[in-house]
Amino acid sequence: MKQPLAYLNHQNYDDWLIGYDSRELHQLATQLYKELTQLSARNTSPKIIISENQPIRFLASFIAACAANCHIFLCNPDWGEQEWHQVFNLVQPDIIWGQINSKYRNLTSYLSVPLLGGVRGELLPTFHSPSIMIPTGGSSGQIKFAIHTWETLIASVQGFKEYFQLAQVNSFCVLPLYHVSGLMQFMRSFTTDGKLAILPFKALEKYQIYQIEPTDFFISLVPTQLQRLLENAELTAWLSKFKTVLLGGAPAWKELLEKAKYYNIRLAPTYGMTETASQVATLKPDDFLNGKINSGQILPHAQVKICNQHGIILPANQIGNVTIQAQSLSLGYYPNIEEKNYLQVDDIGFLDEQGYLNIVGRNSDKIITGGENIYPIEIESVIRATQMVVDVCVLGIPDKQWGQALTAIYIPKDNNTSADEIKTILSHQLSRFKIPKHWISIDNLPRNAQGKVNRQELQQIAALKLGK
Repeated sequence: MKQPLAYLNHQNYDDWLIGYDSRELHQLATQLYKELTQLSARNTSPKIIISENQPIRFLASFIAACAANCHIFLCNPDWGEQEWHQVFNLVQPDIIWGQINSKYRNLTSYLSVPLLGGVRGELLPTFHSPSIMIPTGGSSGQIKFAIHTWETLIASVQGFKEYFQLAQVNSFCVLPLYHVSGLMQFMRSFTTDGKLAILPFKALEKYQIYQIEPTDFFISLVPTQLQRLLENAELTAWLSKFKTVLLGGAPAWKELLEKAKYYNIRLAPTYGMTETASQVATLKPDDFLNGKINSGQILPHAQVKICNQHGIILPANQIGNVTIQAQSLSLGYYPNIEEKNYLQVDDIGFLDEQGYLNIVGRNSDKIITGGENIYPIEIESVIRATQMVVDVCVLGIPDKQWGQALTAIYIPKDNNTSADEIKTILSHQLSRFKIPKHWISIDNLPRNAQGKVNRQELQQIAALKLGK
């Protein structure tokens, strides 16, 4: 298997990195690698935090650290003080590359960790390739790092290539590189001699785009990004030219999918997570344009089974727990290596006769009200279809009478829109017990960069508003 520097040296004179200087990346990565070899000579594996906002510096740091077989921790430069305390207490880094917000003065003792300083010892075994810790969680709870290796990431790339029958993958990246959604776009292009365009989403919204041929590229978006682009006629026309528009990070609602289909966007809804190094199921664009709206078929490097609560595999069209086996599966959560070769996730779904994966909801989001089981995604989809809200999240709030009271927190499209008007429409489409009892109008729904709602924060808002 080719290693990071082999890929980098092969691309030294190719203008493969669009929007940035490929030669600068090569020079910086080589320089950083030489610095790290000083530690490698001592038979140590330093723990490196990479917290870079600048794409060139992030990619150079990542390539160099991978080439030197370090323990790499990818971090969000914009984390707050609480998140950084979690990370430093967990990781105890030897090296920090990048920026940590200077306003957190009480973290300065950590910032003084010297480059190439004394190695603190390692909690992970030394792999034949780098261990790559990718963050998950943090938007509404404890930050965890899924443990990957160069091999698990390459397995994901290989599955992607085979599924789409490609030799090269060209990616247009507007997602954060420290997150699996952005990192895997880099990995696909870097290891297949493809091109990689990196552009902040804010610049894309202003139509500050590169002169590329979209028909040769994949672009990856989360649902809220797709929604915003489809509100602009120029960007919608531009998006419709792409070879494939991968959509993931959070569930997409029916109205959004219908709008994308109307504009002939070659959408490919995906299913995957940090622990699987991105997608393990993807709906191909032709299937989407022909009317399918599920998560697609399983990629070649993975297996997905639907099991009941006793672990028994269920037949087609029966709803159960989603269990994943994949060559791209993480080895556990830092610092604990797990030897199991499968992952039972929080999602509930089913496989149809053609092997298409359909996700119904999440176990942890399930609301039990009056003895009835409800998955918020169904209610949210119907509320959005009224076209009277900009965004919505449905929660279960503790209630003495019902166990949990169905509560909708929403952003109205029109300030004059009342909850009663929305409820009247819902009464013709949903069973009575599925209509939210409480309605809370707010100005903004807290979502992270991947489009996932911070339900914990909304629970607190609801409790405060309802006096619970």
